[in-house]
Amino acid sequence: MKLENGQSILFTGDSITDCERNYPVGADTGLGEGYVAFVDSLLAVHYPERYIRVFNTGVAGDTIIDLHGRWKRDVLRLAPDWLSVKIGINDVWRQFDGFYDSQPLTIDKYEATYRKLLGEIRGTLKGLVLMTPYFIEPDLSNHTRRLMDAYGKVVERLAREFDAVFVDVQAGFDRYLAHRPANALTYDGAHTNKVGHMIIAKAFLEAIGFE
Repeated sequence: MKLENGQSILFTGDSITDCERNYPVGADTGLGEGYVAFVDSLLAVHYPERYIRVFNTGVAGDTIIDLHGRWKRDVLRLAPDWLSVKIGINDVWRQFDGFYDSQPLTIDKYEATYRKLLGEIRGTLKGLVLMTPYFIEPDLSNHTRRLMDAYGKVVERLAREFDAVFVDVQAGFDRYLAHRPANALTYDGAHTNKVGHMIIAKAFLEAIGFE
């Protein structure tokens, strides 16, 4: 398992990471109700000999633009050993409601901004984890699903570029969707119940070599 004794890991992203965490920084019992808390608990159960500090600075509604605006406060100043980023769902969704008309969201802007942020911190990290955005929809021809998959490919490309652990969260959901309906997990394709958060946690843990 890649996380070693005494190391810290910071999770940041949007509402899926936030999930009612404590502010300004989620830690200990304030990690929220989602996959970050599940990861923390499973690490403690399976690796009690390793003291790993877990932190959460996810913010509901964030796009890559929003994450850029708080990068120094919520990521750089905390100086984690490991950083896990999961961002992109709102970058896709906000293209349909005009919320960012003054700063149009495009996949090229997403990639360029993401690359800039990673370039600012990669040299200080012991490890980096990049998690794909996802859409809980089995129909691959669905417009939102197709666009989300394209953003996932950007994350995969950045993971190779920055020597990061790549977590294909969408693939984890697809395995579930091959057997059960999407409405067993979600009402909107993104916000998910505890089963969905466990799917995300499982994808993360498998990627970092959890035994």
